[in-house]
Amino acid sequence: MTSRQYTFFCSTIAAMAGFLFGFDTVVISGANLPIKQLWNTSPLFHGFFIMSMALWGTVLGALFGGAPTEKYGRKKVLFWIGVLYTVSAVGSGLAPDPYSFSFFRFIGGIGVGVSSVVAPTYIAEISTSAMRGRLVALYQFNIVFGILIAFLSNYFLIGFDGANDWRWMLGVEAIPAIAYTIMVLRVPESPRWLISRKNDLSNAKKILKDLGDPNPEEEVQIILNANKNIEKSNEKESFFSPRLFKPILLAFFIASFNQLSGINFILYYAPEILERAGLATKESLFNSIAIGGINLIFTFVGLYLIDRTGRKNLLLIGSFGYIISLSMVAYAFYFASGPVFLMSFLLLFIAAHAVGQGAVVWVFISEIFPNKSRAVGQSFGASVHWVFAALITLITPVFLDKDNGILRDDPWIIFAFFAAMMTLQLIWVLNKFPETKGVSLEEIQRRLGIQ
Repeated sequence: MTSRQYTFFCSTIAAMAGFLFGFDTVVISGANLPIKQLWNTSPLFHGFFIMSMALWGTVLGALFGGAPTEKYGRKKVLFWIGVLYTVSAVGSGLAPDPYSFSFFRFIGGIGVGVSSVVAPTYIAEISTSAMRGRLVALYQFNIVFGILIAFLSNYFLIGFDGANDWRWMLGVEAIPAIAYTIMVLRVPESPRWLISRKNDLSNAKKILKDLGDPNPEEEVQIILNANKNIEKSNEKESFFSPRLFKPILLAFFIASFNQLSGINFILYYAPEILERAGLATKESLFNSIAIGGINLIFTFVGLYLIDRTGRKNLLLIGSFGYIISLSMVAYAFYFASGPVFLMSFLLLFIAAHAVGQGAVVWVFISEIFPNKSRAVGQSFGASVHWVFAALITLITPVFLDKDNGILRDDPWIIFAFFAAMMTLQLIWVLNKFPETKGVSLEEIQRRLGIQ
């Protein structure tokens, strides 16, 4: 195995955490309506405990995932999130009531939250500047692949075991979770973590050499010098300090805009949205597969372009796509234009997300913080992302429920709101977003004034 292949191999295994992230996040869409009918809970209970409980676990995992990632290392944390996914899958599939179900979904959510911290951080730290965008974006590719497989799994499990179909939909996740947990034992620790936290220069040099660095000695010295510059500024400085204000602000905006596009809302409630447009349950699940397929195809496009055209251009393309597609989905609901018209613009929305925010968000957050703050910075960005995701998922049933929802007769308003948010994103990208394509992590640190 060449060093390039070895780097790709390690990145792919770490990125499998993203596959479980995507699968776990979206698999609930197929269980949504059967669970609602089985336990007959109120819209607010269903939104909070059934649909968004995993997201609240994700918020917790994202908030606190940075600390163990810094203390115990990237590799150990990657292993333990596989354990969390496995426990969640088995427990959710066997849950006898909505409370135990919510608990196990919460456990899986913690795994999702921590994985959104540690996997992009790990991949960014083992990659060269020329390949970093594509390799970190592998994490997003795996999220999208997991989403597609979840949609396919849900579709083919309809009718498998009657009233228990939803249990199989959730429980089958244990198979890839166990495989990932075993495979992650084969990856090395991050050399930047070994240098910054353990001062283990010899192992770091060996790993850098295995990963294809042409001059490991020089690279170690560059990392040491960058760390020393940070230490000189203020050893006891907190994360929320003036020096890190710029990357914190950048992480906040890219993470919040990611969810204010409505992406999780559409992925979680795709079957219900399509049913509201006039499709039967089986048809809506099949069209959910189309959403997953377009997501996967255009994620490939984003992977191809991210190290060629850069992060900023992809966000600009995505922003225009968001604004057009969301506006037209709102139009489709307002004028009752029918499922084909609606589906066309939902697919355009998914394509815009896959090329833009989807390809960029985890890459960008993993790049803009210095080595000693990267896991905590990734934790901050992921936390913002998941807080917004959880809030949107929580309140959606209150607005969208076909019997008691506030906007049950006017769902177009939700999509018009998301379109307005994406207009704000476009303005932000044009005026405030820095390009990081082809620049080393230590050089990005210097350009952002983190000295």
